[in-house]
Amino acid sequence: MTTVPPAPLLSAEALEVTFPGRRGAATARAVDGVDLDIRPGEIVALVGESGCGKTTLARSLLGLVPPTSGRVTFGGEPLDYSGRALKAYRKRVQLVLQDPSGSLNPRHTVYDAVAEGLRIHGYAGDEHTAVSGALARAGLRPPERFLLRYPHELSGGQRQRVVIAGALVLEPELIVADEPVASLDASVRGEILALLLRLREELGLSALVVTHDLGLAWNIADRVAVMYLGRIVETGAVEQILTAPRHPYTQALLSVLPEAEGEPVILTGEPPDPSKIPSGCRFHARCQVLASGEAERAGVADACRTRDLPVLGGGDRTQVACHWAAAPVAPAP
Repeated sequence: MTTVPPAPLLSAEALEVTFPGRRGAATARAVDGVDLDIRPGEIVALVGESGCGKTTLARSLLGLVPPTSGRVTFGGEPLDYSGRALKAYRKRVQLVLQDPSGSLNPRHTVYDAVAEGLRIHGYAGDEHTAVSGALARAGLRPPERFLLRYPHELSGGQRQRVVIAGALVLEPELIVADEPVASLDASVRGEILALLLRLREELGLSALVVTHDLGLAWNIADRVAVMYLGRIVETGAVEQILTAPRHPYTQALLSVLPEAEGEPVILTGEPPDPSKIPSGCRFHARCQVLASGEAERAGVADACRTRDLPVLGGGDRTQVACHWAAAPVAPAP
């Protein structure tokens, strides 16, 4: 019997976020038609280079950047951007930033940093118990050792745990973690990733992890969405995407990981300006498959340069936006 997957907890549907150019410059399409689902208890990694639009997408999902078009739904209900509704939403969906030093007020104790969200939302329960419980769940045990410390008295890993505790104290259903281990030493990164996995198992917590690191995605995610120039170009189960990538951009990102076999693919140039998105596949100017002649042999080179690709749908099936990968006899990666 086929198991029906649970309904998405958070969804983006045809989401677009544009920013007007200065002094008459063209509009930048930071997020350019994105469908993305996150299901209850699922960890999704949103992966791509700096400037690809992944942080803007994450901020839009949080309600921090209203979409230009499209919509965000949570629990099946469209996101309401009125002040009171957004406040209630942000209690259920919490942000964890990449730089704990910048996230924590150096003049606030750990207790005050974690209690801040409770005070904003008018928590009526026992504040001390809630703060202590959140610290314990974040791995700062016993919590009494940390309550009166200041950020400068903590290690980088401990500061990141305080930030995570500040999100957990409101008992959210989903967290959005933007490069959650990027500023940490390698020895600490595994501990924070293990913590996020444990929180998923113990609390049923869903997460969107924004990262440029496909190696991190391999260690933590159930599904991966690879983003390039405002669009998702490949998405699916982590094992499928990271062991048999189909999009040349995904292949290039994987090729530079330390454990990758073969020669790394060095992408030429920077991602195009989002106010000057090229015709055809938006990756074609940097595509190693097009440059090598493989796309020509597959009969899709003209399409790569001139024909746009459809926006990938939401859901959890593997999808790729690539003329070459979709060719009848595409070469093996």
